[in-house]
Amino acid sequence: MKNLLDWLAHQFTITFVTGNRYKLFLTGFRNTLIIAFGAVIIGTFIGIIVAMIRVYHAQSGRLRALDKLCGAYLALFRGTPIVVQLLIMYYIVFTFIDNGISIAVLAFGINSGAYVAEIVRAGIMAVDPGQTEAGRSLGLPAGLTMRLVVLPQAIKNILPALGNELIALLKDTSVAGYVTVKDLAQAGENVRTLTAEPYFSLLFVAAVYFVLVMGITKILRVAERRLAKSDRN
Repeated sequence: MKNLLDWLAHQFTITFVTGNRYKLFLTGFRNTLIIAFGAVIIGTFIGIIVAMIRVYHAQSGRLRALDKLCGAYLALFRGTPIVVQLLIMYYIVFTFIDNGISIAVLAFGINSGAYVAEIVRAGIMAVDPGQTEAGRSLGLPAGLTMRLVVLPQAIKNILPALGNELIALLKDTSVAGYVTVKDLAQAGENVRTLTAEPYFSLLFVAAVYFVLVMGITKILRVAERRLAKSDRN
């Protein structure tokens, strides 16, 4: 037992204390959150816009050119690996930006937008068409009907899928190290290289991701229960 405690103390010391290596994890944790939540904002905005264009085209036949452009965007970003997209944006598209975190936020946000778009589109299409007709019969224009009547109902339907997308996005940020971003996963790898001991550094990173995912899952379940309760009331 004493040998085990000594080993654990040694592992803890070289992983977190020696050379103030805990600061690497703090920086990585901060960068991971910046990338994940920045990408969520961008992806949600893009996804809603693309979904509304596609739904509007499906219902009215208008905006054909924009619908084709959105279709190409979805095919491209859902059909290629996020790592490849990240590398292309860092080394080719955004070479004028000297900030890996900003590029990572854009890359993950644009990629996430393609998935959010399909989630939102499916949620909108699942809303009873009679809701749209009721809004229009009250004199609301198409845009207001979509924003005030259809989207609120669609959000209740798509919240679980959006939550899964957020969780997937959070875990996907672990590849940001490919463009020299010091995210949480890269911090664990750097410490592992310095200590030549994978136990504490990599297991700690895995534990942090697990806690984040469980926290997001808990928040989403609470939100779903509240939305379900508001429906019953």
